[in-house]
Amino acid sequence: MLNSILANYIKRRLNSDITDVKPVSGGSINRTYLIETLDHKYFIKLNNKTRYPEMFEAEARGLNLIAQTNTIKTPEIILQDSVGDESFFLLEWIKTRRPTAKASAKLGEQLAAMHRNFADKFGLDTDNYMGSLHQSNKKHNTWAEFFSEQRLQPMVKMAIDKGLLTTNDLVAFEHLYKKLPGLFDEELPTLIHGDLWGGNYIIDLDEQPYLIDPAVSYGNREFDLAMTTLFGGFSNEFYVAYNEAYPLIKGWQQRMDLWNLYPLLVHLNLFGAGYAGQVRDCLLQYV
Repeated sequence: MLNSILANYIKRRLNSDITDVKPVSGGSINRTYLIETLDHKYFIKLNNKTRYPEMFEAEARGLNLIAQTNTIKTPEIILQDSVGDESFFLLEWIKTRRPTAKASAKLGEQLAAMHRNFADKFGLDTDNYMGSLHQSNKKHNTWAEFFSEQRLQPMVKMAIDKGLLTTNDLVAFEHLYKKLPGLFDEELPTLIHGDLWGGNYIIDLDEQPYLIDPAVSYGNREFDLAMTTLFGGFSNEFYVAYNEAYPLIKGWQQRMDLWNLYPLLVHLNLFGAGYAGQVRDCLLQYV
């Protein structure tokens, strides 16, 4: 639960008494709660600022970048700060419902609109996190360079160092880096959510989609679409609406496993050797 120092700090910042605090589900990295005051409800995430330095600052920047596109909703940021070793992120509380066909189509249409926000290079001015792992966003002129050097190579090195991949796997990835520019057509760098699995969007009671927990950068929009296929949670209405609003380049379905190499490597490094076979299966399709 909230320690008394943190609770009193939040009370002062909100200028309202806290009437209840209840644990809620919110992932494996952070402790998450519903906070109730006399007239509002809030969602709070807590973690150790030494273990995950500037994690919530990066998340706040990502949510703000998405919100500034005026294409799709994100939760309102109320407070982001730290007290002692405790870092916290306080957001508006959103009552949710299961996705409907209408809401799924709206999510696809609005994501397509977000993907029409472009930059001149792939990457971002600041680094952030993918799950609990540091994510480098050094800028590059092409997606092939960025995806190889800022996404795959750090995760492959980590997996090799942990003994989760072999030197044969490393050789296969080296072949992929060389082949990558010929496996797809480059598009302009576009703002992507970066961690768009089924747990990172919500639908409110009015059937409005919200994006949460971003790992943003300017990248290839197919990367976001690929992640939607990895663990499920997205209906056919989502894909139809997206393609009607912003048609994907021909053959995009055949590249989903290519882009999903990155989140699978992240899972390999976070959760262990159980993901090694899936990484190899995806890799061998393209080398």
